[in-house]
Amino acid sequence: MAKNLSLKMRDDIFADMESTILRLKRPRNAYINAAVAHFNRLQRRLQLAETLARESAAVMDESMRVLKEFEAIDEVPE
Repeated sequence: MAKNLSLKMRDDIFADMESTILRLKRPRNAYINAAVAHFNRLQRRLQLAETLARESAAVMDESMRVLKEFEAIDEVPE
């Protein structure tokens, strides 16, 4: 189901959008839907990157401890 909405857009953004949709020969509604969908995907990726960075930092100390243990094993003479 589609939702109706009203929005205010700066004149410069509107003019740029209008010239783009004329060039692409796409309906304004389809163009705006595609733009919002793209922005939503971008935001999800940025959120995921932030979460991964935070979780990576949280396990970094433990990972370094395990790495040092493995390095110590390699250094034991045979």
